[in-house]
Amino acid sequence: MEAAELREPQARAGEDRSAYAGVLRYYELAKRAEWQVRDLPWGEVPPIPEYTGSPQKLARRRDMWRSVVTQQLQADELAIEMAAQLFALAPDPEAKLYYTTMVQDEARHTEAWLKLAQEAGGTAERDPYLDELARFVLEAETVEEKVFLMQVFYERLIIPRFRMIARSSRGTVLEDLCNRLTVDDGIHHSSGVAYERVLLQRADEKTKRQLIAGAKRLLPVFVQHALWRPKAREVIGRLMRETDERMLREDIEQGIRLAHSFGLDVGEIELTF
Repeated sequence: MEAAELREPQARAGEDRSAYAGVLRYYELAKRAEWQVRDLPWGEVPPIPEYTGSPQKLARRRDMWRSVVTQQLQADELAIEMAAQLFALAPDPEAKLYYTTMVQDEARHTEAWLKLAQEAGGTAERDPYLDELARFVLEAETVEEKVFLMQVFYERLIIPRFRMIARSSRGTVLEDLCNRLTVDDGIHHSSGVAYERVLLQRADEKTKRQLIAGAKRLLPVFVQHALWRPKAREVIGRLMRETDERMLREDIEQGIRLAHSFGLDVGEIELTF
């Protein structure tokens, strides 16, 4: 059994819980931002972008967007497991309260992606590196590491991707969904930052070293995930390779700065593509 599983919620009568005010603030924000899958414009706008041209061109374009939807569906299917695990293992009642909203969010996101995938013609090729990233988080030994890898690191990195997808799919259900997920995942990331600061204030040096080591082990897999493209997007992937690598470097640099703000010395990180 993991050490994290042995912890019990620590709130006691009369105890100063002001350090958790940020976590509770994001809980309230998550409740106000809550939406339902039925709120999406089903039947009012196309599910994915529509084009004109030959049947072959239309099929290629449809396959490309199906691959985009499939990758996000896969990510949120895995996120349900990770959010549920955080709810189960979080040692603080304020965090447990927040994670009730996060579990619901990830389930709602998955429901929306499942419906959108059906409207777009079905699912496509899975990203093998997403499965590996999720395994890293699920098998991490401490709550501190799980929160850092999922909320502090990955949730922040996915937000610009949602914005890019939304810009490329104007006037569709996909655009509407990505705009909603940008808000939701922004709350997930910010709440994770707030909770991680509290966790690391009481963490020992061994826990911090373990967190840094875990993040470094995860990084090469994340690089492979960020640069991977399914067959339906291989051509676009080659054309966007330089942009993808630039964004990846910027993402890692921001992650290093954020780690330093927690008092974590991650040292020098070299990226090889």
